[in-house]
Amino acid sequence: MSLVSSEPRAIPINALFGGDFVTLLVVVLSTDTMADVGRKVAANVVGKRVAPRRADMAVYYRDELVPSDRTVAQAGIAPLQFVLVDYVDD
Repeated sequence: MSLVSSEPRAIPINALFGGDFVTLLVVVLSTDTMADVGRKVAANVVGKRVAPRRADMAVYYRDELVPSDRTVAQAGIAPLQFVLVDYVDD
């Protein structure tokens, strides 16, 4: 039996977008990639409290960069865990 289910589950996470001062409760799916997580968090912040930029975004969990193609389930992000999303500087 696999520990990582392919069936999507809603997972509420705590998130902060770099440069913002408000932490958010964002619902993501266990099958969302980190790119999806970044977009979901950014949708609540970018253009409101943080200026939009033409740059990729990165997701950090437990102070480590999570590859953009890794899913929430693969990263081991559990309900109410904290992630940081920020722009990637070239």
